Amino acid sequence: MAGPGAAFRRFGALSGAGALGLASYGAHGAQFPDAYGKELFDKTNKHHFLHSLALLGVPLCRKPLWAGLLLASGTTLFCTTFYYQALSGDPSVQTLAPVGGSLLLLGWLALAL
Repeated sequence: MAGPGAAFRRFGALSGAGALGLASYGAHGAQFPDAYGKELFDKTNKHHFLHSLALLGVPLCRKPLWAGLLLASGTTLFCTTFYYQALSGDPSVQTLAPVGGSLLLLGWLALAL
């Protein structure tokens, strides 16, 4: 599977490894500002894992470049925003999350179409 889809498959695998590393950090080393931070981190990590798996399927769709770009950028914006908020307690970058979520939705649609 050469082409743009293969690059996104690799990115999905690396993203999954990153999600696993962050899950370990969240469970064993992170200092959260409050209980909400821990809950937010755990939910974000689940989204990170799920969308990493979705990236593994990008080579199988008709428009792998579109689906891959949308899923990769959406995952980055969505998850990074909430990881930051969970660890710092600072919600100032929270406005980026809906943009990331919208990109994820479009990425899923690109996989389907």
